[in-house]
Amino acid sequence: MRMDVKRLTYFGKRKALPSREAEPYNTECFRQKSQCGASASGPKTAAVRCTDEIECRFRGVRPRPMKIRAKTRSAGAGAGHGRLRVALDIETSRNYGRRILMGVSKYLVTHRRWSIYVEQHEIGSGVRQLLSRWKGHGIITRQATPDCVALLRRRGLPAVDLSNFMPHLGIPRINSADLDIGVMAAKHFLERGFRHFGCCGFVDQFWSQRRRAAFAEAVEAAGGDCSVLEQPFRTRAQLWDRDQSRLVAWLKQLPKPVAVFATNDLLGHHVLDACGGEMSVPEQVAVLGVDDDELLCGLCDPPLSSINPDPERIGYEAATWLDRMMQGESSPSDAFLEIPPQGIVVRQSSDIFAVPDEDFATALRFIREHACDGITVEDVAAHVAVSRSWLERHFRAHLGRSPQAEIRSVQIKRCQELLRNTDLPLRTISRLAGFKHIEYMSVVFKRVTGESPGRYRSLKL
Repeated sequence: MRMDVKRLTYFGKRKALPSREAEPYNTECFRQKSQCGASASGPKTAAVRCTDEIECRFRGVRPRPMKIRAKTRSAGAGAGHGRLRVALDIETSRNYGRRILMGVSKYLVTHRRWSIYVEQHEIGSGVRQLLSRWKGHGIITRQATPDCVALLRRRGLPAVDLSNFMPHLGIPRINSADLDIGVMAAKHFLERGFRHFGCCGFVDQFWSQRRRAAFAEAVEAAGGDCSVLEQPFRTRAQLWDRDQSRLVAWLKQLPKPVAVFATNDLLGHHVLDACGGEMSVPEQVAVLGVDDDELLCGLCDPPLSSINPDPERIGYEAATWLDRMMQGESSPSDAFLEIPPQGIVVRQSSDIFAVPDEDFATALRFIREHACDGITVEDVAAHVAVSRSWLERHFRAHLGRSPQAEIRSVQIKRCQELLRNTDLPLRTISRLAGFKHIEYMSVVFKRVTGESPGRYRSLKL
């Protein structure tokens, strides 16, 4: 598995850390930090020397021991043939929750198996009821509340919190990087030339409000305007007609063309349904959701573009943390890990370029689709049947850069994608990105990103 830079926060301090492929942590430091204190000078009594190629995650940080401690194996271990008993309090009714469970499953494939307790439920069923009828060694929950956390502490039950409905509650937490999601949505629309934006979110939902705030800030910083509509968070359709009527009225008054960011796929589906036959998608209203629920996105008309928040990685990391806590390793009570989104799966609902000139839009689309085929500016001019000078003027007027720079931008983004997600050699990546020579690709890559291709790949591992 690969992923981008993660954010790990201890005691309110945020640090940007490189991720790992198989072991997401510096195992030696994690296992010894309760003994050595992980002082600024490094481990004092660590039995295993830290590996040189990995930056110690605890250097400069002195975590306080967590009050939640692992129980001994004899506690409640009668069932499961001596295995550690773990409750996965994660909603099975939603794609996001099921993908978290897939991440837990991937961890267990290569580690010690657990005796797992799972209930099929939606968010809101309550942890207290679960704990009243189940005894075990640890829990991963998506329903943490202050009362729940207090109960877990009284029981001394190791727990990892995956909920994102309220701020951090004082037990180890792993979440989607909601601010990064909002910024990614803004960049997606800005790159397509939009200047008018809307955001549809949920009232009183912490995760939705963070995504909305980051999106609005990013588009307004780029000179755009952003209108916001927040709907009540409902799990049933008792007030569907009223909510949809309000959504239709909001969409109609937005200046067109407009780019609408829905803070999850369910809201994206609602937005597309509200457009109906009165507002064309994506020509008048482009829509982007979050979660990449393939089934729901495919049911939308047209299919919904969506940000993939990487819930599998959230599940994998949660299992890693819990396993170590159950083995007696202490963890800071305010440990907080944010998993960045993997990227955007572009479908028909946002696959358009919002520019007033049809010839320019055709040129831009041709570059996006064929830059990695090794095209030149002359090829673009011939395809659109305009002069090169016309292309130069319009690209600088609309995008602030030349058509050649746009071609290179698309090629470098392809290089970055291949470096992050594959083990292909640089020569192959150069060819797939449309460069004839690996040396030239390396020069352009460093000029654009500030790093060599090899350095970029090592930082993303």
